[in-house]
Amino acid sequence: MANPDSGNINLLRQLRAFCHAAQTGSVSKAAERLQLSQPSVSLQIQALEKHLGTVLFERSGPRIRLTPAGDLLLEMAHPLVDGFNRLTDTFAARLGTVQHGPLDIASGEATLLYLLPEAVQEFSSQFPQIDLKLHNVTGQDGMAKLRADEVDFAVGSMLEVPDDVVYHPIFDFKPSLITCKGHPLEKKQHIQLEDLTPYGLILPPRHLSTWSQVDLVFQQHGVPYNVVLEVGGWEVIKQYVEQGLGISIVTSVCLRGFENLAVRDMSDYFPTRSYGVVMRRGKFLSPQAKHFLQLLDENFFARQTEPPPARQGRQHTEGGLITHL
Repeated sequence: MANPDSGNINLLRQLRAFCHAAQTGSVSKAAERLQLSQPSVSLQIQALEKHLGTVLFERSGPRIRLTPAGDLLLEMAHPLVDGFNRLTDTFAARLGTVQHGPLDIASGEATLLYLLPEAVQEFSSQFPQIDLKLHNVTGQDGMAKLRADEVDFAVGSMLEVPDDVVYHPIFDFKPSLITCKGHPLEKKQHIQLEDLTPYGLILPPRHLSTWSQVDLVFQQHGVPYNVVLEVGGWEVIKQYVEQGLGISIVTSVCLRGFENLAVRDMSDYFPTRSYGVVMRRGKFLSPQAKHFLQLLDENFFARQTEPPPARQGRQHTEGGLITHL
């Protein structure tokens, strides 16, 4: 007589292989994650297809793509597999302890420099045994890590929120014009967008959202502008502006108050940018992830009188997920 427990264990293994293959789009990458051979993972997926009586993947060379049946199974199986993988951490949390386990956070350079240090320091002090990893990523790399469950969540700013992720804004920052001290614009009472035309702008690379945001505003108002320098990193931009090489439009997140710069609010023309937490929809959050997010909220709400509402689903917000500086 067959042992039902053995069958359940085999099914779990098959579902794990299936989920990893679906997330990575590759049997070989799934095998690397699971530390198994590629033939072993292929056999587990084939056994699962036979068990369910359906084809889960369309195969084209080394790449695989989910069939409609595969999409349905991934939606149902992923929470189960993820929950099983997190069982130890969840059990520890229910007992009131969060002493070990990994925590992976994806973020862009600005968030790592200006928003996360305080929370990281406090979290590391409270939970020194947690294996915290901060992934410095930009653009589609951040979304890819989210969707492949290589990170627990991301912290950044979003332009469009895809249907498969949830965005919870926490921080709001104003757009600012920065110039060197003594610049003609420093003492001008009311700065109009046209006043910026005679002066060269220093902007981040074109593929980042700040450039497109600045370009959009100037285009909407029919005002010409000139970019004299394209350089990555708020700190580099600030230093070059201090030296009088140009002016710039930055998000106030990067302004710490001790820079040798003249700063003017440009909220009349440019939108406020929100930064917050980005998660895959339906993602199981580990206890350590929940604790870190609680620290972010507490640090923010302690400084705010009216916290911003949570947002989810497709919508328009300022910035671009980990595509800004």
